[in-house]
Amino acid sequence: MSAASVVRVGERTKARPDRPKLHPRETDDDVIARLTEIAIDDEPLSDETLEHLRRSEGEIRAGRTRRLAEIARDLDLE
Repeated sequence: MSAASVVRVGERTKARPDRPKLHPRETDDDVIARLTEIAIDDEPLSDETLEHLRRSEGEIRAGRTRRLAEIARDLDLE
């Protein structure tokens, strides 16, 4: 027998439509289990990705950054 827990859901959350449900009879437990499975990625980052992250952190520390507004202006997105 599995243990059950009570989960408090805010008014705003409860008022949302059942968009995350794959079908009308899917239980809240099924939805929560599926969404947490999607949200948690157990696969480790590749060496290439880790190197990109290290390089990017170095760029940030060196002050080589731009404001989002500046980039939007350069791309004519304003």
